[in-house]
Amino acid sequence: MAPLSSYVSGAWHVPPDEGAPLHDAVTGAEIARISSAGIDLRAALEHGRRVGGPVLREMTFHRRAALLKALASTLREHRDELYDLSLCSGATLNDARFDVDGGIGVLFSYSSKGRRELPPDTVYVEGGLEPLSKSGGFVGQHVFTPLRGVAVQINAFNFPVWGPLEKFAPAFLAGVPSLVKPAPQTAYLTARLVELIIESGLLPEGSLQLVCGEPRDLLDHLTEQDLLAFTGSASTAALLRAHPVVVERSVRFNAEADSLNCSVLGPDVRPGDAEFDLFVGQLVTEMTVKAGQKCTAIRRALAPAGIIDDVEQAVAARLAEVTVGNPADPGVRMGALAGLGQREEVRRALKALSAGTRTVFGDPERVDLVDADAERGAFVSPILLRADDAGRDEPHEIEAFGPVSTLLPYTSPDEAITLAARGRGSLAGSVVTGDPDFARAMVLGVAPWHGRLLVVDGATGRESTGHGSPLPALVHGGPGRAGGGEEMGGIRGVLHHMQRTAVQTSPAMLTAITGRWTPGTERRDDGVHPFRKNLAELRVGDSVVAGPRTVTLADIDHFAEFTGDTFYAHTDEEAARANPFFDGRVAHGYLVLSLAAGLFVDPDPGPVLANYGLENLRFITPVYPGDEITVTLTAKQIEPREGADHGEVRWDADVTKQDGSSVAKYDLLTLVAKG
Repeated sequence: MAPLSSYVSGAWHVPPDEGAPLHDAVTGAEIARISSAGIDLRAALEHGRRVGGPVLREMTFHRRAALLKALASTLREHRDELYDLSLCSGATLNDARFDVDGGIGVLFSYSSKGRRELPPDTVYVEGGLEPLSKSGGFVGQHVFTPLRGVAVQINAFNFPVWGPLEKFAPAFLAGVPSLVKPAPQTAYLTARLVELIIESGLLPEGSLQLVCGEPRDLLDHLTEQDLLAFTGSASTAALLRAHPVVVERSVRFNAEADSLNCSVLGPDVRPGDAEFDLFVGQLVTEMTVKAGQKCTAIRRALAPAGIIDDVEQAVAARLAEVTVGNPADPGVRMGALAGLGQREEVRRALKALSAGTRTVFGDPERVDLVDADAERGAFVSPILLRADDAGRDEPHEIEAFGPVSTLLPYTSPDEAITLAARGRGSLAGSVVTGDPDFARAMVLGVAPWHGRLLVVDGATGRESTGHGSPLPALVHGGPGRAGGGEEMGGIRGVLHHMQRTAVQTSPAMLTAITGRWTPGTERRDDGVHPFRKNLAELRVGDSVVAGPRTVTLADIDHFAEFTGDTFYAHTDEEAARANPFFDGRVAHGYLVLSLAAGLFVDPDPGPVLANYGLENLRFITPVYPGDEITVTLTAKQIEPREGADHGEVRWDADVTKQDGSSVAKYDLLTLVAKG
């Protein structure tokens, strides 16, 4: 049996030794071997830094986002192959879809967020401008740039496709190359995934590398510019965090570790309620999907003491319907654990849990199987435990990483909050209730201990994504025992791979550095209205000054009548004067905006295709009848859209009165043709 190949330093590496055997979780048959022998790990990291990094950093966020989309589309064409290979890991077809489709979905999601929320540039500007001098000639701004290292990603066995892709996508979008080290048990799946990616030819060389086998001295070669991300056990995370190089060189470290996640059933719920059925169904799903091998699975199910017997009976009845066996059989709902070693780990954990619990469903030593061998395959029955004394330590400290959950009774919201916190930090928690007051109390009480909380009632149950479904748009991570890190999390996940730097300089220099026009920078008026320029002709700083326009009492009366906005400050002189903010009747803010648009809009057809919104609008100074308004419009940011014949232009709009004071400030957003 040939060992798995690694992809490092631009070539496939075949280990010189036999390697360690990998087994089919269902049949026990040897399916591959794994070894990292002969790999120069220092050279692999240098290859990522010298070859992959520079090419990625030359690309804009939008270009990287387009490549992620193309890669997702390519992988989607190979889903069936990855589904079939997942059978060897003990995964059912639904389990495989959860892993494979979830990973591909992460690529699509980051591609979309990159195009919508990041600029067509290589630098990301964060937050508002900070004035650092009275005259405005010296300012500060925070910017993000890609780290100059490699994102080293050590993954867990339970999600061999989703796991690497959820780490790779934000790193790639940030402009940082990745080196992936999969867990041995399911490394054959990650290896095939990387083969498909490399074969696609879509990614720049050096942007993705794969090391199958032991990491050996990999961490010894990390630098201050590298990142380390880990998914797995809390004990291993602690070892990695304490590695001398990680500590000495302040290597940016992110861990997602196992956690004793909980689900809480509200005291308002009774058997027969929609919320009762949701709680039971969610618990059974979390116990059986991926045979319970999910870092977000429900390990502790908290129910009101008065109905915990009803919950136990309902869950046991649902578990009795679960068929366990060969995942290739379409009638099987739960497959095998990842390997015989994992089965023994679960059994050992169950023995430790038995000191504080009793088994109310299942037998860890026996399970009825469909088309499978109980000795050769890594099968175990779903196990439901019950802790009559919810204060015992065992359910809150010991995790059986398989189809195992413990029922715990509580008698008050405060006790439920206390029990939830006993997990010392979790990735995910859920609250099932129809009572908004209980939901608020639970969320505010347990949020400090959780990375994500799902609150669901009967009305939202069908639309809910479920307790254990990480979403690339939201933070996936957790405090304390759960690792203290945050994977994904939308643009937060991208920025994790970048350095935030405060830049202090003049407005003109900041405009040059960020590619965004900064107030205080000289405007450019070449006599051509900027609305007559297409995207290729327009430059940041192009400006037009339009006006003045006198605002009359007749304008205000007409606008009030025409729109129906007869608020007293616009229609009643005496009442307006009594208002502490006004000296009499004032113009509507939206009248001022409309008049400003009338001043700067160029009426003829041209490159400007549409106005699609305003942002950051503030009304600063009242406009009274007789005031003259002038508007200054300046091209602030130009964003060509990848693959489209138009782009977005953000304009700085400043409406002023005859005395020079600003009446209104806002960003105008337009769509402009490229040519």
